[in-house]
Amino acid sequence: MPDPIGKSSPGTAPTGPARSLFGVALATGLALLVPASAVHAYSVYVSSEQDNTITIVDGETLEIREVVKVGERPRGIALDPDLKTLYICASDADQIEVMDLETRKVTHTLPSGPDPELLALGPEGRFIYVANEDDNMVTVIDKEKRSKVTEIQVGVEPEGMGVSPDGKWLVNTSETSNMAHFINLETYEIEANVLVDQRPRVAQFTPDGRQVWVSSEIGGTVSVIDAATKEKVKVIGFEIPGMQKEAIQPVGIAITRDGRRAFVALGPSARVAVIDTASLEVEKYLLVGQRVWNLAFSPDETRLFTTNGVSNDMSVIDLDPLRVRKTVAVGRLPWGVVTGP
Repeated sequence: MPDPIGKSSPGTAPTGPARSLFGVALATGLALLVPASAVHAYSVYVSSEQDNTITIVDGETLEIREVVKVGERPRGIALDPDLKTLYICASDADQIEVMDLETRKVTHTLPSGPDPELLALGPEGRFIYVANEDDNMVTVIDKEKRSKVTEIQVGVEPEGMGVSPDGKWLVNTSETSNMAHFINLETYEIEANVLVDQRPRVAQFTPDGRQVWVSSEIGGTVSVIDAATKEKVKVIGFEIPGMQKEAIQPVGIAITRDGRRAFVALGPSARVAVIDTASLEVEKYLLVGQRVWNLAFSPDETRLFTTNGVSNDMSVIDLDPLRVRKTVAVGRLPWGVVTGP
């Protein structure tokens, strides 16, 4: 049975990020070779759907740098490959907002279709794929032309958006249809529909592109799908001692770049599951904030950040060792999270 792990005490000495490049350089007498910006190498961006804000947190000090007002009900957010731009699903404004990360200002909007919830960018960085929950469509946007390319009819209440590493496939999940739709990005046609458990939320390709992991919130499982055969390899279930099954609701998924570990946010259970991707077994459960929703790694993968929608905060997990380091208060109903400059 996996071991629950609780939150660390405020006085616990830092690990992981404290062994940063700057720290190593200082210890070896090479500090002058490291730019001052390395101390504050990245930010954490959190969307708060009730406050209509993006909260920007210093990834090292964990202090809030700035709170930026954006459109109504921001949910899914994504960083451009150029690391200069943040895309924001302003769900109740029915548009994608584009934020310049240097000025921290929204410069323009993109036509998304109604109620955009989640979005993803292809590896080429030109096209944005958006789930439109209200009209059962996936919208494809050309960000350079700032125009809609096409709309793809999918199942009822589309949400999850996962693009394969080679940019050839998009997997969209439909919450009410309980399906993962495999869309060919050359033809914009659905080539396979895979039935998964109730209310699928997030679709995430493994870094090698061989599998797609799909979380099912009400079903309480994660389906691991072979990307080539479109067949399920395994359905992963979760058991937390003393916790009712109904409270274990998988949503966000994050997989390490080396493909060895996956982390799954388990909603009202206030836990993040740690999964060995070789055995497809749960190793541990980490205790975080209430209704843990989405996840993002730090750029160096020494930390994992979680949005906790009911406790209105973000948990910070040190990945070596696996422990919850701190909780940071952010806006009300935090939803999306990404890390970048």
